[in-house]
Amino acid sequence: MEKQKNTIGRRKEAVARVYIGKGTGAITVNDKDYKTYFSLIYLQNQVELPLKTIDAVDKFDVKVNAAGGGIKGQAEAIKLGIARGLCEINPEFRPALKAAGLLKRDPRGVERKKPGKRKARRSFQFSKR
Repeated sequence: MEKQKNTIGRRKEAVARVYIGKGTGAITVNDKDYKTYFSLIYLQNQVELPLKTIDAVDKFDVKVNAAGGGIKGQAEAIKLGIARGLCEINPEFRPALKAAGLLKRDPRGVERKKPGKRKARRSFQFSKR
């Protein structure tokens, strides 16, 4: 891959290092094809979304190192990393990606556990007697 760009995408606890460059449309995640790594179709669609938005599914090769979190967090981190990489390659892609909401990092995380509670908001079972 010539003129390769590397970017980072994050979501919850997941971090994805994305390497993107001109190619034939191959997407590999942790040395596996993304369709094998993400068995659920909606997660595969999340990974493809930035490329579909700019009609470039078969124009770029993407290699990803994903770590941390769960598979949903990793898929969304990859989505952000690909969108950022496409903006670095060609700034003309930015308006379309921004309009689709692909350049914003989702700030939501896990709420912390509070004292006297079982989880963040879940209480212990109340017993009247």
